[in-house]
Amino acid sequence: MNVRLLKIALAALLGVLIAGCAKIELAPHLVPLSKETMMLLGKKGMDPDKPLFIRLFKEESELEVWKLRSDGRYHHLKTYPICNWSGDLGPKVKQGDKQAPEGFYSVPRTMMNPNSQFHLAFNLGFPNAYDRANKRTGDFLMVHGKCKSAGCYAMTDALIEEIYALSRESFIGGQDAIPVHAFPFRMTDANMERHKTKEWIGFWKGLKEGYDYFETTRLPPTVAVCEKKYVVNVKLPANGRINPEGQCPSFERPVVAPFVPKPSDKDASAAPLKSGPMSRPGNLMSLGATELN
Repeated sequence: MNVRLLKIALAALLGVLIAGCAKIELAPHLVPLSKETMMLLGKKGMDPDKPLFIRLFKEESELEVWKLRSDGRYHHLKTYPICNWSGDLGPKVKQGDKQAPEGFYSVPRTMMNPNSQFHLAFNLGFPNAYDRANKRTGDFLMVHGKCKSAGCYAMTDALIEEIYALSRESFIGGQDAIPVHAFPFRMTDANMERHKTKEWIGFWKGLKEGYDYFETTRLPPTVAVCEKKYVVNVKLPANGRINPEGQCPSFERPVVAPFVPKPSDKDASAAPLKSGPMSRPGNLMSLGATELN
C-alpha cells in the first residue's frame, strides 16, 4: 500500500473511531454540569467546587441548593421541585412507617450512590445521633430519582443528575460532607402558628432554631445532640464526643454577624416557588427547576 492509500485508510479508521465515540453515553453520575448551570454559577459569583448546602421542604415540595461564595456566606443557586415524597408532615419514627425523615443530616461522599436502582441517589444518613437517641428506626432513606418514594424524597431523573453533579463537584473541591436539612415546611412564624396544634410542634420548634440560624447568618449551624434533642450553633468539644442521651455540657456559642444582603440579592425563602401543584403519592409528574436570585 502506498503512502497516499495508507493516509486515506487511517483517516477512514479515525472517522469510524470518532463516530463510535460520539455514540458513547456517560454514566449518569459522570454527566457534567450543563452549560446553562455553569453560566448561572458564573452569574451568581459561585465556583462549582465550593461547598454546597441543601434544604428540603415537605409541604412546599421543594429542594433548595445553596453555594458558598467568596464572602464566606451561602447564597441561593436553585430551587428544585420534589417530584414525590411519602408519608405526612412529621419525622420518621420507625421502620415501615413510610415517613420521609425530618432533621439535620450530613452526607459524606461515601453516602453517594451512583449505582442506585432509582437512577442516582444519596443517603441522608438516617438514623442520625438524634434519631438513635430517640429510638427511631429505619434505613436507606434517600434523595433519589425515578419520581417515586416509600420514605424518601424523589426527584425526576434529570434533576437528580444535576443535584448529584453539583454535589460531586463540591466533593472534588474538598468538601467533607454536605449538610442536608429536612423540614416539614418553611419554618416562618406564620407557618409555625398554623401548625401549632400538630403532634410534632415541640420537635419542630427545635428544627426552627436551625432554620432561623441559617436565615439570619446564611451559614449552616453546627448541630450537636444531647438530652435527646438538637442543640444548634455550638462549639463542639475537641474530641467531638457528646452523649446524645446525656446531659448537655456547657457549650460555647460562637457569635456570628447577621448576613446583610446586597440590593441585588434576593431571599429565596421570601419568594416561594410557584410552579403549579407538586406531586404527592399517586400523582407523579415531571417538573423542572426554577432559579431564584
